[in-house]
Amino acid sequence: MLQNYLKIALRNLLRHKAFSFINILGLALGMTCSILIMLWVQDETSYNKFHKNGPQLYRIMANLNWGETQTGNNTPQPLGEALRKDIPEITHVAQMTDWDLGVIFKANGKTNKETKGRFVGPELFQMFSFPLVEGDPKTALATPDAIVISQSLARKYFGNQAALGQIINLKDQSNVRVTGVMQDMPQNSSLRVDFVLPIEVFVKKNDWVKTWGNFSLTTFLQLRPDANFAKVDAQVRKYMPQNHPEQKADFFLQPLSEMHLHAYKAGKPDGGRIVYVRLFTLVAVFILLIACINFMNLATARSAKRSKEVGIRKVIGAARSLLMGQFMGEALLTALLAMLLSLLLVILLLPTFNQVTGKFINLNYTHPAFLLSLGGITVLTGLIAGSYPALFLSSLEPVKVLKGNIKFGFKSLLFRKGLVVFQFTLSLILMVGTAVIYRQINFIQNRNLGFDRENVISIGVEGGLDKNIKVFKTELLQTPGIKGVTTTSDLPMSIYNSSADLQWPGKSDKKATSISGVFVDYDYFTTMNIRLKDGRTFSRDFASDSSAYMINEAAADMMGMKNPIGQTVSFWNGKGKIIGVVQNFHTQSLHEPIKPLIMLPLPEPRGEGLVLIRTEPGKTKEALTNLEKVTRKYNPGYPFEYKFLDEVFEEQYKSEMTIGTLINCFAGLAIFISCLGLFGLALFTAEQRTKEIGVRKVLGASVVNIVALLSKDFLKLVVLANVLAWPLAWWAMSKWLQNFAFRADLGWWIFALAGVATLGIALLTVSFQAVRSAVANPVNSLRSE
Repeated sequence: MLQNYLKIALRNLLRHKAFSFINILGLALGMTCSILIMLWVQDETSYNKFHKNGPQLYRIMANLNWGETQTGNNTPQPLGEALRKDIPEITHVAQMTDWDLGVIFKANGKTNKETKGRFVGPELFQMFSFPLVEGDPKTALATPDAIVISQSLARKYFGNQAALGQIINLKDQSNVRVTGVMQDMPQNSSLRVDFVLPIEVFVKKNDWVKTWGNFSLTTFLQLRPDANFAKVDAQVRKYMPQNHPEQKADFFLQPLSEMHLHAYKAGKPDGGRIVYVRLFTLVAVFILLIACINFMNLATARSAKRSKEVGIRKVIGAARSLLMGQFMGEALLTALLAMLLSLLLVILLLPTFNQVTGKFINLNYTHPAFLLSLGGITVLTGLIAGSYPALFLSSLEPVKVLKGNIKFGFKSLLFRKGLVVFQFTLSLILMVGTAVIYRQINFIQNRNLGFDRENVISIGVEGGLDKNIKVFKTELLQTPGIKGVTTTSDLPMSIYNSSADLQWPGKSDKKATSISGVFVDYDYFTTMNIRLKDGRTFSRDFASDSSAYMINEAAADMMGMKNPIGQTVSFWNGKGKIIGVVQNFHTQSLHEPIKPLIMLPLPEPRGEGLVLIRTEPGKTKEALTNLEKVTRKYNPGYPFEYKFLDEVFEEQYKSEMTIGTLINCFAGLAIFISCLGLFGLALFTAEQRTKEIGVRKVLGASVVNIVALLSKDFLKLVVLANVLAWPLAWWAMSKWLQNFAFRADLGWWIFALAGVATLGIALLTVSFQAVRSAVANPVNSLRSE
């Protein structure tokens, strides 16, 4: 019997090649999208899950109650040991810096700059599953001259030699000894570095880190397996208010497993990559549903072709359950063929998908979970796609069918139309989402940030540049292609530090404030084209400017100063007067509102920081060549590395740009799959109304009349889909835009444009078959009459 059903299914597929092709292609495209999204979601949700102690590992998050509650992962350095001492459930503590450390490595006759390093606590390798292939995890970071490097770095510098015990010179300043070689950190780890140094070295060199008022390190805890998380979290939350009431901050624990996906705002879970995981999971379901709806529509629309087959089978004794099994089997066979085609498409598309998403996803054909996932998608698709056709066809009454009195009622027609409306509603939501994301990205890229980021190159102050910074800048200004040069502690769009240290006359002791600080050179404002609102900028002509301050408009508003020029404030350089106010400019991404900012004159020498070089428009290549020559002159032995400010700016929105690209592709596929189904229905409708079209043509109907006749019913459905999709799309995209403090308007024309585009695409799809039927010779269709 099964063999017979299989023969029937194959014959039906081969007999109706056009419909079979539409069904298989539609399902295959839907499956391809779903598999790619499934792989992406699996990768995202696998982050930090490989740690053996994972369930006991937590990161401490801090709520800084400075005017408005700011939530971040930076904590005071003394906190870790204090918690370990006061909370017995804590077994291990590891602190680390949260910025990439870039230093020059000199070892075994090789010199390179390594940029993926951190200062970390000595218990790191006891807590986290970063196995050491050489060295002891308990003692690897026990001495100040220790360094642990990755296997990649060990091969790079020492080849096949044993790296343990080898000496590496850092920055021409100190020698460190390799005390451990760790396996390269997995791609699905939130922490991915090539070398780590003892954090005690960093703390000893920076006394300011040791205070309770400085939030600069990330702290991880490991709890006992039998520890009660809620109890420990409650103790951590009230720790700072009880022990240091002067600090306007409190803490809470975040499980390591949530670190990659979940973000916080004002102390509550809000946003993060989990939003995109959920979004793409919905997109995968939507697209697969759209593909399944195609199958349902075409199968039920063509039910008249198979009604006699059903009638005869029922007359000779076939039970309804057997008929349902047959039609479900045909759907599963179609789904299986679609899955085979889908796998081929996934193999072809995966390299491009990895490039767009920045992933390193591979297909593991032998992994049981992957095979089960593919099998699950195939069976689920077959069951969803075949369920309604199987129920519908198996319910036909044999007497009516064999008498030729089979009529498909209003309910059947309404259901098919409902499926088309649902299909296009989902497609329209994706299309509107694509347009809104594209517009927001375009808004970001073209927004005036308050400074000019174009034609600006950034290089680090390192090696010999620090001692020669004045002559270096002077020579650069005399170099062809270079228009301006300045130095600063931070890039203008990446000032993420915050401090509560600002004091001013009349400030209430109860008022908690947060302000960012940045060190800038005298020519910073002219080089970056930052506008001065009041007062003046720093000048070498005034010796007192070494202790002066400049602020932005947001800082003046925070302090309640209408005329801040000449007012005395106290900050990192002690007491000093405000000499200038600049117009607000964006110091962080457009996700955040403009924060209060205070600017200090950059001390020399500094030993760190950045040089910003503005090139003349159209002379970037010449400027880079000359910049490299001058840099190598004053900084020999160091590699020449640079960044364009435009690239740094775009990196801030890499996630949104990636999401926009993916949504764009998936929306296009959703529309294409929907149109495949629409084309199939138009083909079937034209086939069913062949004689009617012939009669109308004989009676004088034009091609335009025939096309309008066949198209209008479908276009009504697309119009209805627009009416349903617009409010849903508006709600969804309004929620997404709330992630940005600065955002483009959600204009009505976006919805109108999506609607017109969908109508146009649907009209073209239906018209292709309608025109074909309209221009056919009526003699052929009426020959049998």
